[in-house]
Amino acid sequence: MSEVRVTPWHEGDVPPPPAELLEGMQARRPNGELIGIDRVLLRSFPLATGWNGLLGRVRAEFTLSLEYRELIMLRVAVLNKADFEWGVHYPAYLQAGGTEEKCEAIKAVSVADGVFNKEERALITLTDQSTRQVTVDAEVIEDLKRLFGEEQTVEAVATVAAYNMVSRFLVALAI
Repeated sequence: MSEVRVTPWHEGDVPPPPAELLEGMQARRPNGELIGIDRVLLRSFPLATGWNGLLGRVRAEFTLSLEYRELIMLRVAVLNKADFEWGVHYPAYLQAGGTEEKCEAIKAVSVADGVFNKEERALITLTDQSTRQVTVDAEVIEDLKRLFGEEQTVEAVATVAAYNMVSRFLVALAI
């Protein structure tokens, strides 16, 4: 974290964050350990509060499978060159059921068909279009709705959007 472009929050900084905010952020992390992005977010308590709520729900409450959400997060990390994001989500993806082979394949500029199933390919297409050009073809959304239904289509689009926000924050502040 020595290259981070703002000073990360540390215990003892004044003013301290609200206890419920700090507890909520720690609850989302293994062993309650804050990571680099958390410490930068704590430079703005309103931002940290909203961020923790939104990303907590994306990570823990969506019906779209965690494996698929983590796949989206990894693809966004690759497209936006967010190494920190990759480092956080790579083990989470493997733990959720992803494979090393898919991790390697997701790094390609153009993802090969042979490694991913039709659901994964549809999610990668969504992620690529939304991240690279913002506009997503109507056929891509229709394909997602056929494969996942409307609720999970909305959740997939929201996951792409949320993790583009995350990656852009990470890259801009060199986290």
